[in-house]
Amino acid sequence: MKNLTKNKKIAIKALLVIKHKGKLLLNKGRDSVKKETFYRFVGGSVKFGETAEKAIRREIREELNSEIENLEFLKVVENIFTYEGEKCHEIIFLYQGDLANKDIYQKEKIPIDVNGFPAEWVPISDILEGKIILYPTFNYKELF
Repeated sequence: MKNLTKNKKIAIKALLVIKHKGKLLLNKGRDSVKKETFYRFVGGSVKFGETAEKAIRREIREELNSEIENLEFLKVVENIFTYEGEKCHEIIFLYQGDLANKDIYQKEKIPIDVNGFPAEWVPISDILEGKIILYPTFNYKELF
């Protein structure tokens, strides 16, 4: 996410909602300025000339070593936020899908490449009850 703060441009992201047994696979992050631990959906940046669908498939291959099954577009979310004291702006293409690599569903925590945040299974109830922070912020009740 550091590249968002350097160029002051709008970042285009593709993120994936992965549900399993009442939990979501989410990246865990930390903002040292706000002293805040937060979560966000797995995925990443859309490269120039790449569609959002191709981007999410590439990101999941890179981060989780898996293909996506049953991919479904959910919505576009605009996210304006502050991270590490810097103003950021991103447009997110949010998808839902299942992982072809079924071993991931059995792991509690999943390491991501060195540039990403680690991923873990988080109860949906913790999100809906406000026990954890999930970005981008919007009404998650419509998804769950």
